[in-house]
Amino acid sequence: MTAPLPDTNAAGAVTVVADAPAQAIEGRSPWRIAWTRLKRDKLALAGGIAVVLLILVAVLAPVIVGLLGHPPNEYHEEQIDPLLGTPREAWGGISGDFLFGVEPVNGRDVFSRVVHGARVSLLVAFLAAVVAVAIGTVLGIVAGYFGGWVDTLVSRVMDALLAFPQLLFIIALVSVVPNELWGLSGSGVRMAVLIAVIGFFGWPYVGRIVRGQTLSLREREYVEAARSLGAGRGYILFRELLPNLVAPITVYATLMIPTNVLTEAALSFLGAGVKSPTSSWGQMLSKAVNTYESDPMFMVFPGLAIFVTVLAFNLFGDGVRDALDPKGSR
Repeated sequence: MTAPLPDTNAAGAVTVVADAPAQAIEGRSPWRIAWTRLKRDKLALAGGIAVVLLILVAVLAPVIVGLLGHPPNEYHEEQIDPLLGTPREAWGGISGDFLFGVEPVNGRDVFSRVVHGARVSLLVAFLAAVVAVAIGTVLGIVAGYFGGWVDTLVSRVMDALLAFPQLLFIIALVSVVPNELWGLSGSGVRMAVLIAVIGFFGWPYVGRIVRGQTLSLREREYVEAARSLGAGRGYILFRELLPNLVAPITVYATLMIPTNVLTEAALSFLGAGVKSPTSSWGQMLSKAVNTYESDPMFMVFPGLAIFVTVLAFNLFGDGVRDALDPKGSR
């Protein structure tokens, strides 16, 4: 500790000025450092806010529709021209009572169906990502740590699944799935099939990343130290290696969700998704193909919902990637 510094006042007397207390150095965790970097990325923050709003819209869909719209399966024939089958009002029937207009032919509220469609798209996308991350993480870390024939077997399975025509398989599978399965019926069965198949065919992408990271991490000093102290394989896999894989897994999960949204929309567009009267963005686009010349607004809103959702998740995912891996940032 340094000696106090003398000071002279106006009368010439010498006073002693004590040193100011040293400020304690506060350590920051890697996640806090990543959050600091993420806050500087305005586009990523905008995407994150949009993601949160989309999730709130999906969760609170019945409340939002009750306040601003009509029941999604309620017909309003009075809003439809009986001769043309198109909305009576201009711009697809947009008004204060119907914020996004009405659906051609039957007059259902487009706003309500878009809001409820967010529940289907986000639920399938999130749960399929969870399935893919769970399978891919376990098999990837096992293949990377054990190597040898285990690595060869898992890698060849991943290669086979990556080459498999996913869309064609789902379309063929949905056509033979019964209407009641696992206690579910109707659209619930199709959503369960979509989640299972999209997640199953998506895990190789996660598995390859986890395997590559594990091949590098298994040679680190802390793994060797745990092995020399007699730690079991399960402890090393899930207590030493897995915590260090959370960052790349998180990044890839955020980038996988928008891909799943597009996949679900494509399958619903082709008729392999949920069935009417359950609303889905891809299903709405499929119906709009027949009426886009006379009522283009019916195609605009579900298409815009898909665009905003995918863009928001991609912006947020890119920001998370740059925050967790600053060396690989642009």
